Amino acid sequence: MKHGFRSTSRRGRALVGAAAIVATVPLVLTGCSGSGNASSSGGGGGTLTIEDYYDANYDPVYQQCAKDVGVEVKINHVAGAGLISKVLQQASSRTLPDVLMLDNPDVQQIAASGALSDLADYGLDADDDVPGVKGANTYEGKLYGLQPNTNSIALYYNEKLLDEAGVQPPKTWDELKETAKKLTKGSTYGFAMSNINTYEGTWQFLPFFWSNGGDERDIATPEAAQALQLVQDLQDDGSMSKSSINWAQADVNNQFIAGKAAMMINGPWQLPALKEAEDLEFASVPIPTRTGSETVAPLGGEAFTVPQTGDADKMQLAGEFVGCLNSDKMQAVLAEVSGNVPTNLEVGKQWAEDHADVASFVTTVQTARARTGQLGEDWPKAATKIYTAVQLTLTGKADPEQALQQAQSQNQ
Repeated sequence: MKHGFRSTSRRGRALVGAAAIVATVPLVLTGCSGSGNASSSGGGGGTLTIEDYYDANYDPVYQQCAKDVGVEVKINHVAGAGLISKVLQQASSRTLPDVLMLDNPDVQQIAASGALSDLADYGLDADDDVPGVKGANTYEGKLYGLQPNTNSIALYYNEKLLDEAGVQPPKTWDELKETAKKLTKGSTYGFAMSNINTYEGTWQFLPFFWSNGGDERDIATPEAAQALQLVQDLQDDGSMSKSSINWAQADVNNQFIAGKAAMMINGPWQLPALKEAEDLEFASVPIPTRTGSETVAPLGGEAFTVPQTGDADKMQLAGEFVGCLNSDKMQAVLAEVSGNVPTNLEVGKQWAEDHADVASFVTTVQTARARTGQLGEDWPKAATKIYTAVQLTLTGKADPEQALQQAQSQNQ
């Protein structure tokens, strides 16, 4: 069902105005919202420190919101791999930044440490957001993070190769295996995904795992084994490269662009590179499930938080700043340049109508799950077990059932 805006609505005006800002905010996101309802009337003054794991191309977005709020900003970009340990050190030494960006699975862990403030204190909420995103940024009933954009993963396919093979995008696992086999020819594999032994590998396996009833609280179940058997079957019949155990998501995208994979699992952040590729016609659909039912995929994206710095005035300004980043206008700006999906449900629906290349992702995020939904701050332990099981299976060290049992028994 299509969803339109009246030109007089607040969100309608925000989307219309977004195009003008895009021209002045040239940024590229490297990764993977609620209603930012704080006032941006300005008049704050002073300097806010911002810490993230983006690169400098993101800075114009911060500068725009700094102008709106009436502050200066000092920006510190750190390596993503070391961010959490750095934040915990900063919390103990009372040197936290005023605004902190976190990968959404990390929000609950940092909130549990007492380092973050409740965003309700600044009049912010996520009531109009994708439910899974709100859940990811909520800890013990309080909202600690807001995401301007979210993302998930879908099945991209090379339209030309599917047309030549006379096949349609698959909806079930059986169709996926059959289609991937038909598309495997010469140096081109029918299917590609990341099965690397990092959280990226877990992230890409989750739609198969969750959609089939897998449970991260105990991964050694028949449902999980079925999902892992699917991935093994794709490798065993030659439809998926054995090198996938070493591929990050960027590597998978490179294989697809080079024509060495006819279908792949990946996210909307790859769209800028895909659109730049010469003679590549592509589209995407939700990731197939065993029975063709609704896909349950993981939610990605980064959240902006307001740490407990002890400076009440600056924390209030930081709340306004986070509200600006998460405003409907900025959600549209960031979605335009990143390829990701606005987190506000209403903005997201309109975005899907106007941007066909992300429509499958807008659909997927409606039923997507927060990785921390079941285990909260303990999610990383389960994520490690899952990618360990995938690696054990695809390297031939154990069959799916054994691999899951071995991984589940690990003391992480």
